[in-house]
Amino acid sequence: MSGSFLGDAFGARGGAAGQGWPMSNIMDAVEQLRAQFEQKTSGATRMNKGDVRSAVLSLLLEQPMHGYQIIREIEERSGGSWKPSPGSVYPTLQLLTDEGLVQAEESGGRKTYSLTEEGRAAAGEETTERSAPWESATTRDSGRMTALPKAGVELAQAAAQVARTGNKEQVAAAVEVLDDARRKLYSILAQS
Repeated sequence: MSGSFLGDAFGARGGAAGQGWPMSNIMDAVEQLRAQFEQKTSGATRMNKGDVRSAVLSLLLEQPMHGYQIIREIEERSGGSWKPSPGSVYPTLQLLTDEGLVQAEESGGRKTYSLTEEGRAAAGEETTERSAPWESATTRDSGRMTALPKAGVELAQAAAQVARTGNKEQVAAAVEVLDDARRKLYSILAQS
C-alpha cells in the first residue's frame, strides 16, 4: 500500500477532504492489512534446526507433558511468535524416545512424556549452553510478525471509522494525523 493511499482515499489529493473519497478503497485497505497480518502470523516463525528438540527437552526438564501441552507452552513462552506444528513436535518426541532420552506413559488415551535420567543430563547441557529457543523466537520476531502488523490493522480500522462517520473537519484532521504518522515511521528507518 502506497504512503498516499489513505490520503487519496480520504480525498486529501484531487478534491476537498470528505468529498468523493471511495469508502470501498478504505475497506479494501483494511482487509488487505488484516490479510497480511493473518498470513504472517498464522505460520510459525522460522526456527533454527534443532530448536524443537531443545524446546522439548527444556520443557520436559520442568515437568512431564503431553505433546499438545508442549506446543501450547512453546507458543505461550514465545509470546505467540512461535507455534511448532504437531508434525514437528510428535516426530521429535518419538526420536527422543528412540534415543532413550524420553519415555512415554499412556493414560486416558494420551501419552505423557517425561525425561529419563539420560534425558535429564542432555537437557541440563542444552540449557546451560544456550538460551531457550522460545526466547530467541521472541528476539527474532521483535514485533515484525505480530505487534507491528496488528498496530497497522488497528490504525487502518480507525481511519475507516473516521471515513464512515466523521464530518469534513474530522476527516481532514485524520488525514493530517496519518500523514504525520507516515513521516514519523520513515524517520525511524532513517535513524539507522
